[in-house]
Amino acid sequence: MAMQAERGRRGFQRAAAFMDRPLRAVSEARGFAVARLLTRWPEIVGEEIARIARPVKVSYAQGGFGATLTLLTSGAHAPFVQAEVPRIRERVNACYGYNAISRIRITQTHAAGFGEPERSFESPRPDPEAARQAETLAREVSDERLRRALASLGQNILSRSRA
Repeated sequence: MAMQAERGRRGFQRAAAFMDRPLRAVSEARGFAVARLLTRWPEIVGEEIARIARPVKVSYAQGGFGATLTLLTSGAHAPFVQAEVPRIRERVNACYGYNAISRIRITQTHAAGFGEPERSFESPRPDPEAARQAETLAREVSDERLRRALASLGQNILSRSRA
């Protein structure tokens, strides 16, 4: 009886809530205490920097203060990213809500990386056919925000399966 009352109080949950634990576990394994840094990287640092650099790891000093954020970029883009380090640090710390990151280390590699030659830093272009198909599948959902979210999710899934 108590379980039923507890379930009734909770009501509906956002679909994203089901991903919180698995995403947190994966991100914390790389030192990312705030998973939002990974999931919202383009919004945090801006599209221009997000296209050429991505966060790889956050490592904390022995005392717990002054974490180091490691960014991965190609050799050609490294000077630009280095020039943007103060702005990147400011925006990342705004994401954390305090001065969590004191240093940013830039690691250079080929844009595709060493183990994944077919991947680059840029996100793949959306497939227009996948977008139309996803919108068709989601059109019966009455809530506008939910419909857009489902269409976006469907587009991502359909685009990847075609690639």
